[in-house]
Amino acid sequence: MKKMIYILATLMLLFAASQIWAKIQNSKIETLPYSVLKEYEGFEIRRYEPATFSYVTLNVDSYDKGASMGFSKLGGYIFGANENQSKISMTSPVEMEMDSQVVVKFMVPSTYKMEDLPIPKNKEVKFIEQPERTVAAIQFGGFANDEKIKSYKEQLFNLLATHQISHVQEYSFFGYNSPYDLFNRRNEVIVEIDVEGLQL
Repeated sequence: MKKMIYILATLMLLFAASQIWAKIQNSKIETLPYSVLKEYEGFEIRRYEPATFSYVTLNVDSYDKGASMGFSKLGGYIFGANENQSKISMTSPVEMEMDSQVVVKFMVPSTYKMEDLPIPKNKEVKFIEQPERTVAAIQFGGFANDEKIKSYKEQLFNLLATHQISHVQEYSFFGYNSPYDLFNRRNEVIVEIDVEGLQL
């Protein structure tokens, strides 16, 4: 019995240490900068600064199919699968544009200019300079899946309709946590909005 208690206590300590380590790592990650322009009940309006992204376009139509595939391709690039075998820091959030195809995007760290980025070995990895954008964002916790993302997308679209805020139909999922981070997970659904006539 004592041996079993010792094993359980050790496992609990290791688990707690792993979660502390995950939180520390997350706190060091550069995050896509934005400012909150207006808060509503259930969502907020944000303005994102221009940023450069690496991305891959996947011939899939869901989060569940695209998440691991996209992370594998982009993760390979930033972990050294490029002409210089350079390591590029991970950033947050991982963005997934959700449409008839899924586009997975990693923000390029702000220390890099487009011309400084090493050439990917995987020709599917491309780059884009994203201009400033104004979006509506709704947040939810736990682990994401297609059902949750669809539900919160519909909630956000309904809230925007209630407030008579025009928006595009394409939307994105933002994931902020590593797979090892089990608690206080942050997920968001965002959609670009029309700011003309909107009092911010």
